[in-house]
Amino acid sequence: MLAVASKKVIAICQSGGEFVEGKDGTLTYTGGEAYAVDVDQQTQLRDFKFEVAEMFNYNNVDTMTLKYFLPGNKKTLITVSKDKDLQRMITFLGDSTTVDIFIFPEEIAAAQNVSNMPASRSSHTTASEGVVPAVVPADDVVDTTQTNDPNDISACDDESPLAVPPLASIEAKHHKAAQQWENAITGVDQRFNSFSEFREALQKYSIAHGFAYKYKKNDSHRVSVKCKSVLCPWRIYASRLSTTQLICIKKMHATHTCGGAVVKAGYQATRGWVGSIIKEKLKASPNYKPKDIADDIRREYGIQLNYSQAWRAKEIAKEQLQGSYKEAYNQLPYFCEKIIETNPGSFANLMTKDDSSFHRLFVAFHASIIGFQQGCRPLIFLDSTPLNSKYQGTLLAATAADGDDGVFPVAFAVVDAEEDDNWRWFLQELKSAVLVTQKITFVADFQIGLKESLASIFDDPFHAHCLSYLAEKLNKDLKGQFSHEARRLMVNDLFAAAHAPRLEGFHQCAENIKAISPEAYNWVLQSQPEHWANAFFGGSRYNHMTSNFGQLFYSWVSEAHKLPITQMVDMLRGKMMELIYKRRVDSAQWVTRLTPSKEEKLSKETLKARSLQVLLSRGSTFEVRGESVDIVDVDHWDCSCKAWQLTGLPCCHAIAVFECIGKNVYDYCSSYFTVETYRSAYAESIHPVPNVDRPVQIESAPVPVTVTPPPTKRPPGRPKMKQAEAIDLARRQLQCSKCKGLGHNKKTCKKS
Repeated sequence: MLAVASKKVIAICQSGGEFVEGKDGTLTYTGGEAYAVDVDQQTQLRDFKFEVAEMFNYNNVDTMTLKYFLPGNKKTLITVSKDKDLQRMITFLGDSTTVDIFIFPEEIAAAQNVSNMPASRSSHTTASEGVVPAVVPADDVVDTTQTNDPNDISACDDESPLAVPPLASIEAKHHKAAQQWENAITGVDQRFNSFSEFREALQKYSIAHGFAYKYKKNDSHRVSVKCKSVLCPWRIYASRLSTTQLICIKKMHATHTCGGAVVKAGYQATRGWVGSIIKEKLKASPNYKPKDIADDIRREYGIQLNYSQAWRAKEIAKEQLQGSYKEAYNQLPYFCEKIIETNPGSFANLMTKDDSSFHRLFVAFHASIIGFQQGCRPLIFLDSTPLNSKYQGTLLAATAADGDDGVFPVAFAVVDAEEDDNWRWFLQELKSAVLVTQKITFVADFQIGLKESLASIFDDPFHAHCLSYLAEKLNKDLKGQFSHEARRLMVNDLFAAAHAPRLEGFHQCAENIKAISPEAYNWVLQSQPEHWANAFFGGSRYNHMTSNFGQLFYSWVSEAHKLPITQMVDMLRGKMMELIYKRRVDSAQWVTRLTPSKEEKLSKETLKARSLQVLLSRGSTFEVRGESVDIVDVDHWDCSCKAWQLTGLPCCHAIAVFECIGKNVYDYCSSYFTVETYRSAYAESIHPVPNVDRPVQIESAPVPVTVTPPPTKRPPGRPKMKQAEAIDLARRQLQCSKCKGLGHNKKTCKKS
């Protein structure tokens, strides 16, 4: 539209849409994009065209046609072909302040010029210059989203046709990728196995020959299609052959008067079609980016996709490759049966809600259960990670540490949400699976619900609070009260207090915190140090301070979480199967008594022991002197430095005593660190689960349980990934170059 103000108007330039003709012959323009441009009597048509071409990304102004309506006349379009026409337009507008100008390539308009359509004239009524745009009568518009056939890929909102700029369409016939489809439709009597196959062939045919079409009839019995250009006679009709399931083309008018193979008016390309085109590339390159998809489709087929369309096409392609996310939930009962059948002794328990929607799934393989019981310390790390899949959810995991301090997955669960009730259920299932009689030390976050569940289900176990979670909470609670540097120092002191083996070391670190903030000091004392500080903790966690020990397992989850749930679980199973096999093969080559990492630590402590002095005694208690004086009790595997008790390996003081009294140091190492115990952890194997997503239908079998996805779906926007470490402890201290103080620089120094 153009706005007049002292011989100046504002033009609202529109392109990419189409005209719909009403019953009274008036034309209405729908769709496309619009931009505003100011024009006056001095504006040159070519300059105006260049400006418009830049807005709509047209490559050639010579192929551009401009049209507008005279005031009060919505039936006749006036063509602007030279400077005088543009000036006349402003004159004709009179007191009008705006005018609609419609822009489209000249070739398309010329190809669609039909004698019985409303005449298009230039501003001085030269009929020979008239070019008629595509006009669709309002009564003839077919809403292809309202069909009865669920197999119709253009029958849903997400599968609406993708718009293609006309210039890209004109060039599409030169793309070799589209030329291979020129004979996808051959004519009457051609047969297809299904309507879906016919529709796919029709899409390819229209792309190869460059025309747009729409459905007149589209159901499970017949499909009638016409060219989108209203007066073009091209038609095709297909229906099911009687007594067969075959689909046959019964009628076809193959001639286009709209330009057909010469002029491309747009493509009936859907995201489902694009997805089928790119799925092989996506299979070879899982990180195929939407931008690259759009570039490839434009280059190979001449179809212009925006980022959102390419992203949705990729999602559809992933579903075509991986299977339906929704159907995967319905396959869970069968999948659980197959896990137990192929891996006897395993646990695969599924629970649904009253409405049959997915609630939670617990999985523990027999090889993991036996491996934990026979080869791992009674130490379990509990943690969770969000699943950013189509239906969201959370994965709860229980991992252990093998004799070489490698991650050993014990069990995991997929739940619809991380709630206290789901954690309690997971712990109950875990207890039923592992059946360990001795006390277990759990390293986990200290949420109230989890703490209460552990105490009630596992008969008052040792619960070590995750130090990373504790430090993150301290940092968060103090934020806004102290500078970043002050908070960093307090967090450092918190870590030092947690690792301090003796009470005096803990209290010294706590006093350091008190010197910065008495409030932070009180916070530390009230945070139950008996659950996280070595000086107070009663269980054995072998110096493992955080619950995110199982990072290897969570890295597998990050690779698999976008798969349908059955495939995600099976991918985790495959990773665990490979891990067990690899570690079994590797450990078969070890010739030491302890695992490699423990042998290395023992060697370092042995070197330290050579500089120590041992004062012998008649009993089992000895005094060892070095930088400090420590007391070693050989019979009780105890040293006053507490390192022996905390790690399970003799400290340098104990080793010095063993060398003096002729004891074998290996006899005083925890049995969990021996190669023999390590091999026991990986003695059993996890077996494949075939046909994960293809249950065999047996006629006599009972009707399977129906499981629907949870109601929660992935929210819009980029998913937030869980941070492995929220506190940056290694950040360099900010130091003032003037006063040498910490926490500020020279510019903000308050000292003169």
